[in-house]
Amino acid sequence: MADPVSVATRGSDFARLAAKISEAGLLDRRPVYYAVRGALVAAAYAGGWALFVWVGDSWLQLLVAVVLAVVFTQVGFIAHDLGHRQIFRSRRTSETVGILVGNLGIGLGWGWWNTKHNKHHANPNHEDHDPDVSPAVIVWSEDQVGRSRGLPRFIAKRQALWFFPLLTLEAWHLHVASVKSVLKPGGRRRGTEAALLLAHFVLYFGAVFAVLPVGKALLFLLVHQGVFGVYLGCSFAPNHKGMPVLTAEDKLDFLRKQVLTSRNVRGGFLVDVALGQLNYQIEHHLFPNMPAPNLRRAQPIVQRYCEEIGVSYLETGLFSSYGQALRHLHQVGAELR
Repeated sequence: MADPVSVATRGSDFARLAAKISEAGLLDRRPVYYAVRGALVAAAYAGGWALFVWVGDSWLQLLVAVVLAVVFTQVGFIAHDLGHRQIFRSRRTSETVGILVGNLGIGLGWGWWNTKHNKHHANPNHEDHDPDVSPAVIVWSEDQVGRSRGLPRFIAKRQALWFFPLLTLEAWHLHVASVKSVLKPGGRRRGTEAALLLAHFVLYFGAVFAVLPVGKALLFLLVHQGVFGVYLGCSFAPNHKGMPVLTAEDKLDFLRKQVLTSRNVRGGFLVDVALGQLNYQIEHHLFPNMPAPNLRRAQPIVQRYCEEIGVSYLETGLFSSYGQALRHLHQVGAELR
């Protein structure tokens, strides 16, 4: 893969690509697609909770927990697309629906998460500016290893082994971070977001403990939130983990910054659905407001263009992407072993 530090920057490259994409009509909204997808996800959400009530006090609820975890993640994908205004052109409409879907639907603080995610898009895999590669628990570069202390340093020694087990805590982490964000003064829509988060948790925990005895209820929560976290992590991890981590010394134009730090995942219809079409990560990062169903059509245009201008374009299989990410994590922690 090309060294991102040594690649010359040419600001007009993205403008030429954007013209090709616009001419192909790939930035046009897809209201029918999102109406159908939204209806299917809403039906699955309602059906999952109806199944939960119907099954009642039974160990089969652990299977229901897995089903609901999958549905919650699909709701999360809708919230993601709303954050990028892929569904509605209006910012106000996107925000209104976003906090309903995110805060009330799955207990995710949409405003906080959207702000964090936009910072990631602005500087993907940049160790100083991308919150997704901040060394909170996992460390992503050898420089971060040298500066790590406490728990991150302990985990870094064998972090490739810790990665997937830690994902079982990811959903809980997102919930806690969401609550912390609405407790901070000065945030936009703070009261609305707080009220919707509270409503979600009251309804969620109320339903679980009303239907199940305490022991089964706790197991349901562990399975549901654990699988939810793993699914979320496995959907986002293939996209950037194991790709170059940028520093202040790297001076890249927009196109190279996005392409060289992102990885596409090959797959057909099932992979597209399972990953919320985020497997077209390169195209998504270049054109964040492009409706998800158009990413597949944009992919060959972007790949050919990158070949023409000599920019490395990485596409791999799903399991290969996990392997690359884990090998990177293992290598980063080598000096501690």
